[in-house]
Amino acid sequence: MPTYERPRRAPTAPTAPAGLAAREAAAALLAAVVDRRDSLDRLLDEMNGLDRWRRLAPRDRALARAIATTALRQRGRIAAAFARLTDRPPPARARHLGHVLHVAAAQILFLDVPASAAVNLAVAALAGEPRSSRFSGFANAVLRRMCREREALLALPADAATVFPGWLARRLVADHGRRRADAIAAMVLCRPVLDLTAHPRLGRAERAALGEALGATVLPTGSLRLADPRPVAELPGFADGAWWVQDAAASLPARLIGDVAGLAIADLCAAPGGKTAQLAAAGARVTAVDISPTRLARLADNLARLRLSAEVVAADILAWQPPRRFDAVLLDAPCSATGTLRRHPDIAWNKTADDVAALVELQRRMIGAAAAMVRPGGLLVYANCSILKSEGEDLLAGLLAADRRLSVVPVAAAEIGGEAAWINGQGALRTLPCDLPREPACTGGLDGFFACRLRVGG
Repeated sequence: MPTYERPRRAPTAPTAPAGLAAREAAAALLAAVVDRRDSLDRLLDEMNGLDRWRRLAPRDRALARAIATTALRQRGRIAAAFARLTDRPPPARARHLGHVLHVAAAQILFLDVPASAAVNLAVAALAGEPRSSRFSGFANAVLRRMCREREALLALPADAATVFPGWLARRLVADHGRRRADAIAAMVLCRPVLDLTAHPRLGRAERAALGEALGATVLPTGSLRLADPRPVAELPGFADGAWWVQDAAASLPARLIGDVAGLAIADLCAAPGGKTAQLAAAGARVTAVDISPTRLARLADNLARLRLSAEVVAADILAWQPPRRFDAVLLDAPCSATGTLRRHPDIAWNKTADDVAALVELQRRMIGAAAAMVRPGGLLVYANCSILKSEGEDLLAGLLAADRRLSVVPVAAAEIGGEAAWINGQGALRTLPCDLPREPACTGGLDGFFACRLRVGG
């Protein structure tokens, strides 16, 4: 009589703990920024971002984004916490271990995540990785100690020397003094707010109704501020083109041109288009120039939503030859973007002092190209979102010494919401993230910006 064996079941792969993939993606995001100097915005692009992050379910993508952003925002404080908890740092080559520990610490110290889940998933992430598995016991011990000592660790000082990498902390103290550098650090640790510029076509009653519908407060600059940002496309007035997203500080440089109605103005490095929208809405004939066709497509979409128009040109401004000179040129140049650290905390960790030096040289060349596009007697407004004097005050001083055709037209307080403290000794605009204080503290602040208005002689 034949015998039959019971069919054997194929072995099943062990199921990964819930939430592990999101933590591993967060560690991968952290590694890409810190080790490869990548941009977090690029890594989080829905179409072309980090593959490991894009493969996650939407809920896990949001969690990984929140963890990675927090780990970068609090990176200096997390490093200081680990220095308190361990006698010696992890081996220099154990990069994966370091990133997993920072991801776990971001959850334990700063996010509303059960501490046990943060610890257990960090240990699982290390145990499942051959290059790091030998550290799983160490990680378990140090993270559990972090949980026990959480309150004491959160009470550690959070000043510029702790919050920023050494080179940046030293620059900020040298440029702005220790007190203001520490105030910048405190504001950078806050979650960002959302500022909107209302379309000038709105009447006073319409603006008031919009502000009430948004739950916004009106800043001295006229910007509408939402202290609790929501998805932009879901906000009242989005579909109607009633406003555009623009930090309060970013709205100031375009104002320095004055009454632009009927003037031919070039907005260089124009994308994503906030300044182009300002100028077009005020009646200027705007030529918006940017090197990136992709970013210009976004600019064109924004203008269409706002029912505004501008000539759009995809070009490198160092090579572009406009058919005619302009009445005024606005150049918002590529820079270190250190003024936007509150919204982009990765900048502190993917930029170096050498990067800044290269950017300063590029800025000089761009200003020379922009000045050549201005008719004799016209205006050149140079701006950037850096808080480093090498990209602002020092650069301006060098320009004035080297080119006698350029002269400063000082900024007046009335042009920038009455904030005379934002005008430096050169007559230029200078804002810092710690400016515009409000209560609660994290509802205040604005981007760090530098802008100067130059008359271009014949």
